[in-house]
Amino acid sequence: MPSNESAARELQDRAVLWSIGEISATDVVAGACEALVDGLDSPALRTLAACTRKEAIYDVPELLPPALHELGLTFYPFDGVAGREAAARALAARMLAGELSPRELAFRIHQHFGHQLPLAERLAALDDEYDTLEYGDRTPAQLDADVRAEALRLVQHPDRATA
Repeated sequence: MPSNESAARELQDRAVLWSIGEISATDVVAGACEALVDGLDSPALRTLAACTRKEAIYDVPELLPPALHELGLTFYPFDGVAGREAAARALAARMLAGELSPRELAFRIHQHFGHQLPLAERLAALDDEYDTLEYGDRTPAQLDADVRAEALRLVQHPDRATA
């Protein structure tokens, strides 16, 4: 069974991934259910977990901020730098967990943030390199290794430890 800390991190990650459109509101509700099973609990978390698939798209924006607050977690504004950085770290964690390939991580970072997020700019640049592999002297394996190194750096970033 995951610790409360890892359950909280997973819920926090789902919140930021939802905020950038990477996952759906129903994925957030599923995360709330998993958090309850893993030992997190609060009145707002229970309400969030009780949402139906139909209700999720309408209720998650209203229920998620108080659920995170009651658990001592942060709800990042949709347009803030801190939220985008948290989302980049969450995507990096997903890649390191095997849920995304290195190429997918670089693409998604580039797609969501372009070259406008200094914390993850190297990943956007690596996405550009994937697009020009046939013209360079690097191999896909070398780029994959660079993406993994960047993902590890993001996950080990000091702000990740406090999320």
